[in-house]
Amino acid sequence: MKVRWMEIARPCRYDLKKMDRAFIRVLKLAYCRFYPFDLDLDLTKADPRSMLSQRHTQSRSATTMSPETAPPLIAAQLNYLLSHFPLVVKIENKWSGSKYYPGILDRFTLVISYCLDVIKWDIIFDAESPMAAPDVIFGPDDENFQQFLVLRGEEEGDTKSPKKFLNDWNSRDPTQLMLLIQELRDQYMSFQKKRVAEVDDDRLKFEISTIVAREGIEMHMSSGVDKPEEVKFSVPLLDMNINKMVPGCPWKHKQKIYLQVIYPVEKKYVSTPSAPRLKLVSTTELKSIFSIDDVKLPTWLNGMCMAEYLPHLEESLENQVLEAVSLIDVRRRFIEALALQFGRPLEADPVFCRKATFLAASGVFTFLVHVLISTQFPKQQPELMLQSSQHFNSQGAPIKSLFLTEYPWSPRWEIPLMAERICDYLTDEALNFKRYCNEPQLQH
Repeated sequence: MKVRWMEIARPCRYDLKKMDRAFIRVLKLAYCRFYPFDLDLDLTKADPRSMLSQRHTQSRSATTMSPETAPPLIAAQLNYLLSHFPLVVKIENKWSGSKYYPGILDRFTLVISYCLDVIKWDIIFDAESPMAAPDVIFGPDDENFQQFLVLRGEEEGDTKSPKKFLNDWNSRDPTQLMLLIQELRDQYMSFQKKRVAEVDDDRLKFEISTIVAREGIEMHMSSGVDKPEEVKFSVPLLDMNINKMVPGCPWKHKQKIYLQVIYPVEKKYVSTPSAPRLKLVSTTELKSIFSIDDVKLPTWLNGMCMAEYLPHLEESLENQVLEAVSLIDVRRRFIEALALQFGRPLEADPVFCRKATFLAASGVFTFLVHVLISTQFPKQQPELMLQSSQHFNSQGAPIKSLFLTEYPWSPRWEIPLMAERICDYLTDEALNFKRYCNEPQLQH
């Protein structure tokens, strides 16, 4: 393909005056698509007076990357990584390392989830050679990781070495960067397991031996001059697919709950070791139906190990998750009961049933009623907010009330009664809100 385009582009073989201008434009765009940085070719040298010289300048500026963009081959790799990586990964920093194309972004800091924390690696492409494989720079706390990769590659051969991905790099395959990062993360997990296994702490060695059969456990060894040595475990809980329990859920990643366990490294024998620090962590989207902040962890008894602690915790969590899923239908029936009082909602959350908006009127005064429903409903009453459809502040935004929660409520009421009492409350509150909207200071 490259030879063909170069031959067609030779001005000595073609009279550009006789060539269709649209074809010339397509030719230039096609050439620049394949070689976006080889832009010294001038298709108008055969005739400097040609009208195409101006169009060539315009085409050239259009086909070079605009500021704050990445070359197409590099952008394709990044986009595929961000949309297909099985775990959470983000781009934190973007910058250019090119001397000749300073506006072209070819260097990126990837933030990759690991052990309920993140690791940051710099991915270094070359804008002037976008078909070349990238370099990877690891974080300052992982100086020995590169040496580990070299030794691991020598032991296992090239079949599992990240070096194989770099040697066989195919820039036109958008999956390459994702596969490289996935392999590096797997190797990083092995690197951390090796570090933890080398810790001279009998208690830690025993804990690892009791949970080694559990799948998905990640561990991380942290040490430094200004911080004590600690070993952190990330333990996935509940062997249940929460995604399938919520019909129509938009979650991209599988929702999980983890227990973070942090042990201080104790190199001396301690008759009664202190309890580890425990914390529940969940994927972000799970908060739509279940908040782990409301979960009370079981007490860690003296002499207890993780293998004893986890079954009790998982049993309690499973019951709470099942209850949280069942409450979706309770919230749905509540919104349906509100619809009998206010009419069909203008908007409603059809999946998690956490919010709804209704149109209401008090005489000629019309307003919106926003209903925000907690995951703890009906124990926790909904928050109400009123929004006028006739009054606006000086910035042109509709006037809204504060959140309203001081109204009659009992979680023991039947759902139709809950909706009816809210409607009765708003009958009086609408008059107060109308007077509030008419206050002159709100509109100036």
